[in-house]
Amino acid sequence: MSELLHSLRDIVGAAQVLTHDDPGADLAAWEQDWRKRSRGRALAVVRPGNTAEVAAVVKACVAAGAPLVPQGGNTGLVVGSVPDDSGTEVVLSLTRMNRVRAIDGANLTMTVDAGCVLQNLQDAAETAGFLFPLSLAAEGSCTIGGNLATNAGGTQVVRYGNARDLCLGLEVVTAQGEVWNGLSGLRKDNTGYDLRDLFVGSEGTLGIITAATMKLYPQPAARLTAWAAVPDLASAVALLGLAHQHLGAGLTGFEVMGQFALSLVAKHFPQQRVPLWEHSAYCVLLENSDSESEAHAREQFERLLETAFEQDVVSDAVVAESLQQAHALWHIRESIPLAQAEEGLNIKHDVSIPVSRIPAFCEETDALLEREIPGVRLVNFGHLGDGNLHYNVQAPADGDPQAFLREQETRVNTLVFDAVARFEGSISAEHGIGSLKVDKLPQYKDPVALALMRSIKQALDPQNLLNPGRVLTR
Repeated sequence: MSELLHSLRDIVGAAQVLTHDDPGADLAAWEQDWRKRSRGRALAVVRPGNTAEVAAVVKACVAAGAPLVPQGGNTGLVVGSVPDDSGTEVVLSLTRMNRVRAIDGANLTMTVDAGCVLQNLQDAAETAGFLFPLSLAAEGSCTIGGNLATNAGGTQVVRYGNARDLCLGLEVVTAQGEVWNGLSGLRKDNTGYDLRDLFVGSEGTLGIITAATMKLYPQPAARLTAWAAVPDLASAVALLGLAHQHLGAGLTGFEVMGQFALSLVAKHFPQQRVPLWEHSAYCVLLENSDSESEAHAREQFERLLETAFEQDVVSDAVVAESLQQAHALWHIRESIPLAQAEEGLNIKHDVSIPVSRIPAFCEETDALLEREIPGVRLVNFGHLGDGNLHYNVQAPADGDPQAFLREQETRVNTLVFDAVARFEGSISAEHGIGSLKVDKLPQYKDPVALALMRSIKQALDPQNLLNPGRVLTR
């Protein structure tokens, strides 16, 4: 592979090709996944600076028969953007491609490089007077190319949709090293197959996203946050229905958090004041973005909560009185995964269920897991507004977390995924398949759908060089 490495250095510059043979080389940042569950070994890490360089790198790797692993911020949770341990895969890091290319205010769009960090994209939109609503816990390090490749969700899907819904056009380097320029920014273009939707959510297995044209929205006049205690998940679902009625399109966030999940935040981050959790099975975090005024937004919230109290859907509630208080409430929600990590290794699930069936799913699956594994602790939280739960399983309090993960993960996954299937849900709502769930997908995906997916993969990447072993097995 020395000839390939020589070619790659010619394309992007010697300083942008990193290998284990380099003096003092440490490729851990590119070879180890976000959850530190897997550490691979790359042939090289290549960092192109523009689309032409990406295309040339792909052509060089195709000629050498070297597999490519596209990578953005490496914040994925399903081991889909790090190399395997073969030492033959080239990691293609897009983080140098981080420009905001253009903002078109009249068209409400912005065109950005794939390596643009999500928070920087949000800030650029805000500076121009607009809102880019995609919001994730990892927004300070994840990139828009990775968000699109995994069709990321986040906290505002209930109003604005997933990354797919926010994308109008793409620029993609194909598996043959050709460049498809689909950065039109059009909201209507009915001229054949929607190629954009092939690449969004494909996890880098069909092509390499190098740029995107994304939707912008007007900044809301006011944004208010409320925290409500509810006695059970059925009440949370009822509150969601009331929120849709009272807030309409103003409902931009609806998160649910189980009591044990919040107890972990209170335990491991005592500086955070977690409201209302000690006497409530669940708490809900709501956001109302209003186009009129703060007074109007607060009036809507008050009417909503008044109705919820009258119907015994809510037992207590607080409305943030300042932006600082709102940020503090959202910080509690975002701290649940960190608190869970402090508690010890756990088995994570990112599932989606029809909203109407979530209470029954949790009741049945909670009981099943508690019966099969006495003492197991359930960390249940997520985006109830769009039906996405992070239904995580923690070892018993007196157990060994590492042993629990090693001995119980396969069994727990089967129990949870079988339940998801019974309730007509999905085993991956927003994290993707990667390599972590690639062996599970055939058990839960429609066989006709799988056959179509394999046909698309064969047509677009016949040599299987783009992120092989992720999403699909051959």
